[in-house]
Amino acid sequence: MSALNRAAKKAEAVLGHTKKDLAATTDVSNPDRDGGRYADPSGETMKALVWMGKRDVRVVEVSKPSIVDDRDVIVRVTGSTVCGSDVHLLHGVIVQTEKGDILGHEFCGIIEQVGPGVLKRKVGDRVVNSFAIACGECRFCKQGLTTACDRTNASTVQKMLYGEQISGAFGYSHFVGGYAGGQAEYVRVPIADQNLLKLPDNVPFEKGLYLSDVLPTSYHSVTDTGVSKGDIVAIWGLGPIGFMASMWAFKKGAARVIAIDNNWRTDYATSMLPGLETINFDALGKQTVPAKIHEMVPGGVDVCIEASGGEYAKSLSHKLELASGMEQDTSEIVNECIYSVRKFGTVGMIADYVGFTNHFNIGAVMERGIRFIGCGQCPVHKYWDELLPMIQNNEVDPLIMVTHRIGIEDIAKAYYLQESRDEGWLKCFVETRFSEPRAKGSPELKKI
Repeated sequence: MSALNRAAKKAEAVLGHTKKDLAATTDVSNPDRDGGRYADPSGETMKALVWMGKRDVRVVEVSKPSIVDDRDVIVRVTGSTVCGSDVHLLHGVIVQTEKGDILGHEFCGIIEQVGPGVLKRKVGDRVVNSFAIACGECRFCKQGLTTACDRTNASTVQKMLYGEQISGAFGYSHFVGGYAGGQAEYVRVPIADQNLLKLPDNVPFEKGLYLSDVLPTSYHSVTDTGVSKGDIVAIWGLGPIGFMASMWAFKKGAARVIAIDNNWRTDYATSMLPGLETINFDALGKQTVPAKIHEMVPGGVDVCIEASGGEYAKSLSHKLELASGMEQDTSEIVNECIYSVRKFGTVGMIADYVGFTNHFNIGAVMERGIRFIGCGQCPVHKYWDELLPMIQNNEVDPLIMVTHRIGIEDIAKAYYLQESRDEGWLKCFVETRFSEPRAKGSPELKKI
């Protein structure tokens, strides 16, 4: 058991964390829990991806969800996707993930039922969710910082580990509220007026889906770190977030963008993003990434963005520390960013880090005046009004990162492809029996 899991168990004992405690935010991670109390009375079932344990996710038949609160809606899912952060669930590193939890924090669809307290959304609306569930009324929501919402996550374990909770989230364990996710054929959406964006008819689901997370999150990473005209930017990781952050950096006026990874994605990214420079760190031999960056940009870059994550160690020492539970995240990539940025430059972290790390070079941050920014989980709602028109006007095409279209029956396999960074696999669109015909320019449906 990792140190983080031990800390979670301790918090449960000390703070009295139970399922009952989470009832304040209606913890319904599977409609069949608690004797089917939250299942649709019709008895209708649906396909859904559930977590069954470490490295064990499965598509099973479960009950269709029902409306629980007056502000809920039920969405008939027309598309979902698999995120790099889903791999953390597969690895079992997210505490309070329970057997049977329905996964998936990015989905789109058509509203089928509405609760009597829903004012802005109606049956038949085409919608996309925000992965973060916000109340819209607390002080953070009113500032547009919806992932800091005070009211949608009652996890006392998260409060103990981080000092305060962040918002609830779909399909990502009881650590973020225990809400069932959208890698399913139906999903219950709480506080629907706040957490669903209506999609215009001229935005196909294959494009609108990515307003749930990857588009706003990648945009947030460059906005929050202050990328501006003339900057030289280095981005670690060419998964969907790092790939799209590279695009956004150019759109913010960056003079140069350098992306770092160690696989086929470096070639793919340069083919899709003209002007992008890349570093394949496996091809550097004994040279370090910071040394290579200083060779390319003497004195260091203006902004570094960490978009790879703390789960992936390079050195033997960090691999051992992670395996033994002595740390929950490796500091290696963060330190590379610190060594690669110029004095009084900015380092932003958009990648997932869940706990404590060792060997972090805090002295360099202080002495060199580095602006070190934890970008936080993206406040998706904040960017919807800005990003949706970009898709409508074809200023941004999310399909440049979408390499596959699969059926929901294959979504468990997609987790392993996402984990392995399989060649040719970057981002997928997962269709259900309710999906609309394939949009022009999106990949063909394939079995995996």
